[in-house]
Amino acid sequence: MSKQDVSNQEPIREFKEASVYTIILAVFIVFFIILFFMFLGISILNINNETIASGIYIKNINVSRLEKHEAIELVSKELSRHMKDNIILKYKDYSTEISLEQLDASFDVESAVNTAYEYARNNNIFVDNFEILSLMVSNISIDPILNINEEQLKEQLNNISSQLPDTIVQSAYYIEDTNLIITKGKTGNVVDTDKMFKMLKYDIQNLNFIKDKEYNLEVIQKKPDKIDIDKIYNQIHKEPVNATYTVNPYSVSPSEDGIEFNISIEEIKQMLENDQEEYIVPLKIIKPQITTNMIGAEAFPDLISKFSTRYNPRQVDRTTNLRLASEKINGTVIMPGEVFSYNTVVGKRTIDAGYKEAKIYVSGEVVDGLGGGICQVSTTLYNAALYANLEIVERRNHQFVPSYAGAGLDATVVYGSIDFKIKNTRNYPIKIVCTVDKGICNFELYGLKEQTEYEVVLNANVISANKASIKSKTYRTLKLNGQEIETQLLSTDTYKVH
Repeated sequence: MSKQDVSNQEPIREFKEASVYTIILAVFIVFFIILFFMFLGISILNINNETIASGIYIKNINVSRLEKHEAIELVSKELSRHMKDNIILKYKDYSTEISLEQLDASFDVESAVNTAYEYARNNNIFVDNFEILSLMVSNISIDPILNINEEQLKEQLNNISSQLPDTIVQSAYYIEDTNLIITKGKTGNVVDTDKMFKMLKYDIQNLNFIKDKEYNLEVIQKKPDKIDIDKIYNQIHKEPVNATYTVNPYSVSPSEDGIEFNISIEEIKQMLENDQEEYIVPLKIIKPQITTNMIGAEAFPDLISKFSTRYNPRQVDRTTNLRLASEKINGTVIMPGEVFSYNTVVGKRTIDAGYKEAKIYVSGEVVDGLGGGICQVSTTLYNAALYANLEIVERRNHQFVPSYAGAGLDATVVYGSIDFKIKNTRNYPIKIVCTVDKGICNFELYGLKEQTEYEVVLNANVISANKASIKSKTYRTLKLNGQEIETQLLSTDTYKVH
């Protein structure tokens, strides 16, 4: 090729290279123009937009392009369906339910919707548009905060522990005539509350359950507390106290028997070294000169409340159990601020104490058991205490609705694991008078009426029922001169169906 040809091709090559650069530059310019107008378009659309950006979900519920009130309504409706479900807990042949409604379980939908609405609203056009563009590539899901009554969930799990067929039985004691009876506890299983709490809360938060899903209860083995005879001595030892009563000002001090061990503590400690189910410690009971019963009705002039239930007197063994339990309670005086414990007053139900075999509930079945029927006594006292407007310190419902009381108005007891306790929150002492006769178990509470006495109304309502369970809520309403003053939720109970 000649020098002239080479020199002629140089301008051509330079022209082609310039054309390529020009085209590339033009493409970039066009791209940025398009991007600019897209950016500008997104900004214009977003300035006055009152809806949630596209591509946002709350608990996998699409809330794109919804206004805040629309999103709240949609998400609340969808999530509320799950909050009506029950969680079924099983352990061997035992099963029970926990209602999410009982736990006040709910999601903070409004906060989650506010978070969704504020996405791409940062008062920075570049950040806002970048977030909107990122939603076109990948959606986001917002997890609302779970609100749940954690204390109620833990309490229900702890309550379930006492109902397990092989639950722990704590060492206990009671006074029978002139003997202190100490019952040795038994190692048993209790619900692993921490583990079950975390598991259930996680599944509720993530909706990892379907209606009536069953969980196997996680349990741990637990040994009963060691018998502390020094502590028992300090609790029961006392000098005799005479009953006193004054009219003006009104004052009642009940009599108290003096109690002393009839053998030394060292002898008792040696006794406790033997492995046996029950230990009998002889007591020295020192009677006061003036007992509460001696001051009689004048010290407790007013009938505060009463309640009765019916029983079948032809069921002789069951009737015997009712009478034995009521005789233990009859005449008991509860001072202001004092807590009455059913198991402490009645004591262990034993053959030596005269108790008979009668029908009881065990692990969901009706079987013969020693002391069967005495829950009717605790139930009758429970209702009398409610009408006297006393505080209920401890109370559990039966596995099944009993024949002598409606759902939500019963109180079961099991010595060593389930007690019934009431506190005298009135200003004056209360005396319990009870009888079991001619098919009627009757409780009357006597004392002195206060300046303001409320009319007490109980409402026990069945809120749901199916083939497997019955659920109820019980309320106590206080009225004054016909006007409602206060309504208190006493309990939410779940029963099995026979």
